[in-house]
Amino acid sequence: MNYNTNNTSVRLLISCHDQPGIVSAVSTFLHQYKANIVQSDQYSTDPSGGMFFMRVEFEMLDPDFDITMIRTAFTEIGLSFEMDWRMELASRKKKMAIFVSKEDHCLLELLWRWRAGEIDVDIPLVISNHPDLKEQVESYGIPFFHIPVSKATKQQAEQEAIQKLHEHNIDFIVLARYMQILSSDFVGTFPKRIINIHHSFLPAFIGANPYAKAFERGVKLIGATAHYVTDDLDEGPIIEQDVLRVNHRYTTEQLRVAGRNVERIALAKAVTWHINDQIIVHGNKTVVF
Repeated sequence: MNYNTNNTSVRLLISCHDQPGIVSAVSTFLHQYKANIVQSDQYSTDPSGGMFFMRVEFEMLDPDFDITMIRTAFTEIGLSFEMDWRMELASRKKKMAIFVSKEDHCLLELLWRWRAGEIDVDIPLVISNHPDLKEQVESYGIPFFHIPVSKATKQQAEQEAIQKLHEHNIDFIVLARYMQILSSDFVGTFPKRIINIHHSFLPAFIGANPYAKAFERGVKLIGATAHYVTDDLDEGPIIEQDVLRVNHRYTTEQLRVAGRNVERIALAKAVTWHINDQIIVHGNKTVVF
C-alpha cells in the first residue's frame, strides 16, 4: 500500500463505540476544512454496539494549513462520539531507536531498508547490552551506545537508556532480538511504542535452544510474531505473524536460519505499519489497516 508523505498529507486514526453518524461527521468536518480524502478504511466488530475503527488519509488543499488548529477543531467531534483518536502529519519522520544484543539479522534488515529508503524514519541511535555490533552499526553512520546489563545494574542501565531516548526525542523503540526483559517502569515510559520480535514456538518451546527442541519434535512450521511490549512477557498486542514450512530434512541449524528469515520479514512489516500509522491498538489486540 503506497501512502503519501508530502507536507499536506495527514492521517487520522479513530476508535470508538459504533454508532450512526461517525463517517458522516468526519467527512463533513474534512470538507469544511478543505481536505480531500485519498484513503479511507473502517472496521466494526459489531454494527450493533460494537467497536468502530477508522483510518483516513487526506490532503489539505491549503498548503499553509495549521495542523494544531485542525486537531483542536476536531476535538469537538472526538468528544461527541467519545473517540480515542490521533491525527498525524505523514511528512513528519518518526524517530526510531533500535535495541539489540548479539544477533544481527533483524538489526541489519532494518538498517538496510532504512538506507534503501524503504522505511521512512530517522534512527538517531542503537543501544545494545553487548559491544559486538558497534562496528556494523557505525558503518551506517548511526551512533552506537553500549549499555551493559547485569542483575545488579539493570535498573541503572534502564535509566541510562531512558535518558538517551529522551535526549534524542525517540518516538518508538524496536527490540531487534534484544535479549533482556524490560521492567514495568521502562515499558510504562513508552506505552504502545515498543515493538518486539520472537519466534512463534512460544509457549511450546520455552527457554534455551528452542530450535533444538523443535528439531526433536519434528516441527513442520517455523514462525515469528511481532508485537507491542506490555508487562506480560511476549503477550502484548500482536502486529504481524508469519510462517515458513519446513520438513524432516531440516537440521537444527537450518531451522534456525529459517527462523531468522521469518523474524526479519515479520519485524520489518510491523515496523513499516507502525511508521505509516496503520495500527490501532484496542485492548490486547490490534487493527491493522
